[in-house]
Amino acid sequence: MNVSKDDLTWAASEGVISPQQAEALWGALERRQGAGPKFDLPHVAYYFGALIVIGAMGWFMTLGWERFGGGGIFLISAVYALCFALAGRTLWYTEKLQVPGGLLFTMAVCTRPLAIYGLGRFAGIWSQGDPGVYRDYHIWVKGSWFLMEVGTILAGVVALRFIRFPFLTAPIAFSLWYMSMDLTPLLFGQPDFTWNQRLWVSLWFGLAVLLVSYIIDRRTKGDYAFWGYLFGMLAFWGGLSLMESGSEFRRLLYGLINVGLIFLSVLLDRRVFIIFGSLGVFGYLGHLSYRVFKDSLMFPFVLSVLGILIIYLGIKYQRNRDVIDRSILRLMPEQLRQLLPQERGGG
Repeated sequence: MNVSKDDLTWAASEGVISPQQAEALWGALERRQGAGPKFDLPHVAYYFGALIVIGAMGWFMTLGWERFGGGGIFLISAVYALCFALAGRTLWYTEKLQVPGGLLFTMAVCTRPLAIYGLGRFAGIWSQGDPGVYRDYHIWVKGSWFLMEVGTILAGVVALRFIRFPFLTAPIAFSLWYMSMDLTPLLFGQPDFTWNQRLWVSLWFGLAVLLVSYIIDRRTKGDYAFWGYLFGMLAFWGGLSLMESGSEFRRLLYGLINVGLIFLSVLLDRRVFIIFGSLGVFGYLGHLSYRVFKDSLMFPFVLSVLGILIIYLGIKYQRNRDVIDRSILRLMPEQLRQLLPQERGGG
């Protein structure tokens, strides 16, 4: 539930609290949320600037940096990381500016792939042969990128140990997503692998990331699981959706899994599941429309009735939500009720 100042003003006008209490409560809420991320111009500038720097160290890296050689790339990225970390430490601990300070630590973590690439280029040590230039890291799936992803994950975990900043989980989750692809040639022991092998690795790895994110979600108060859920879903749902179905039964199963993701989004209070689940359901309905029922007159009418029925059930649920929720919880075993997360703001 998002509470605004207008809500407190309304409560005061209804006599629930006094105007003085409303002002005092709003001031206390502002002080409590002051250090956290907000959607205003300063915070937009913080994140936008950080993303530009992270992009410069990653997607926008030019081939010109290869002239520095492996040793030069390693030293430059190490200096970058040190400067970011020192500046972040000052902002976080001394200036009490946690958002820009946390972003600087995140930027330091995001330099790890470049530093490890430089070290590997300098020492000539690769897990599966020379992968090529650093720019290819964001283009080609290769087992030799694996150490860069491991190093980034470890750096992020160490940073989180000292700096409790949820956005630090973004480079960790992003590296895990890349790892879900780059693990395939290592697991099969060869640089060449089939498309189906890659999809299965992505699916199971994504499922593992989702499970870990759920455990983190249960054990933390801040939103440290959002990025894990997002990139875990990219790996799991991407692998699942790109697989060859082969039969109508398997396509139906795919549609049912996506319906399950929509219900899971309600149970876990996570919007990311309903986004991917809805895309999957619409994809399955599109298949039915263009392949199975392409000549049917009734299919659009049936879908329309189904959609209206779902809206009607949603209205009934909203009007009787407390009663329905209590009934469902009474029917659920105690062990299953304990697995449900505590209420948390969006994600």
